[in-house]
Amino acid sequence: MFTDLVSTRARLAGSHGSASAELERCIAAAQGPACAHVFRDCCHDEARAAARAPGVEQLPLAGLAVSVKDLFDIRGLTSAAGSTVLADAPPAPADCTAVARLRRAGAAIVGHTHMVEFAFSGVGVNPHFGTPAAFDARHGALPGPARVPGGSSSGAGVSVATGAAFVALGSDTGGSIRIPAALNGCVGFKNTARLVPTDGAVPLSTTLDTACALTRSVRDAIVAHEVLAARRVTRSSAPLSAWRLAVPRTLMLDALDAPVARAFARTLERLRRAGAQIVDITLPEIGELAHINATGGFSAAESYAWHRALLARHAEQYDPRVRARIERGAAMSAADYIDLLHARRAWMARMQAAMDGFDALLSPTVPIVAPTLASVAPGSERDAEFFRVNALLLRNTSVVNMLDGCALSLPCHEAGELPVGLMLWHGALRDDALLNIALLIEQELQ
Repeated sequence: MFTDLVSTRARLAGSHGSASAELERCIAAAQGPACAHVFRDCCHDEARAAARAPGVEQLPLAGLAVSVKDLFDIRGLTSAAGSTVLADAPPAPADCTAVARLRRAGAAIVGHTHMVEFAFSGVGVNPHFGTPAAFDARHGALPGPARVPGGSSSGAGVSVATGAAFVALGSDTGGSIRIPAALNGCVGFKNTARLVPTDGAVPLSTTLDTACALTRSVRDAIVAHEVLAARRVTRSSAPLSAWRLAVPRTLMLDALDAPVARAFARTLERLRRAGAQIVDITLPEIGELAHINATGGFSAAESYAWHRALLARHAEQYDPRVRARIERGAAMSAADYIDLLHARRAWMARMQAAMDGFDALLSPTVPIVAPTLASVAPGSERDAEFFRVNALLLRNTSVVNMLDGCALSLPCHEAGELPVGLMLWHGALRDDALLNIALLIEQELQ
């Protein structure tokens, strides 16, 4: 595993090495074969200037490489959101809030990363610019045929996994940070949505969109979150045995791939041996989501509202798989949308009541290992398999977005296994407890 940001920052603060040297290693990785189709735009010279700034090693991000998903505004670059539709849009006149906060904390912004067109898929495939292959941050290149990186923050996940970035700014509307984290063997933290501004970002769903980051470790996730949210995480000295943990059996454990089932069971056993108190629970409320979202859900309704003028002029330029999901929102009435708002609010209250006795819930981040790129590549003959895989990848993670909750995925696989993620999750504003628990679990799994 690559050295994480916290360790590297401590070394630089002790005058061992330089931010510039670390940046050059990241740039070399970004230009290597493992990062094919990862970066859309690079700004290496500007990053080099940031890494040379006086005193940068003393800042939270220490002049180290940070990548940015291609829907967040970086001054001077066009935010194309993985599409050719916006490719000719004017460059952003200023950084969005999230990028500005990263810069002030000492980030060396290395460029925009590729993504699923308009962030509308958990698979990671992009027919316009190519799709990066998954890479295991813990154990190196994956064996066998190229596999999907997860989406929609596909390039973001691979940039961290390959060592091209210490932190990758991305977004999570239904799992777009946690899915790439799980399939690339790194850490992805979805904070409570309201904690980080999403202004200056191309939206998918204004209700569900979350600005957050992928990192090399949980402690790096804490640093990134503190920068992005402009707040301090309250740390706890409580041991693992002091936290109340639950494993929901409803839906989250259905139809697991054998490698995922083995890794999850092994992880729970290791945590129990370390003193964790883990109980199985049923959460029948999770099974209600299919009915609540039957008319299309927030992503379809809100993305169609944003895209309808663009679709009128450029429908043929969209990825057909993305366009089909956006256009589903055209069939939703105002009454459907209001009913959806009310149904979600009531569902969240029932879920919160059911979870209040626990500090975190544990689930597999995704129920499957990464499929091969060839099996879901662009082409109508593979659409059925693509949508099957997409539904599975989003199934567990999207529960947390509907809950307005927070969640973290961390790797729980071993050498020789395909990457598998363990997801810790809870409701809104439980971020600090979740991060403290994740630190303890990560220590047990290392």
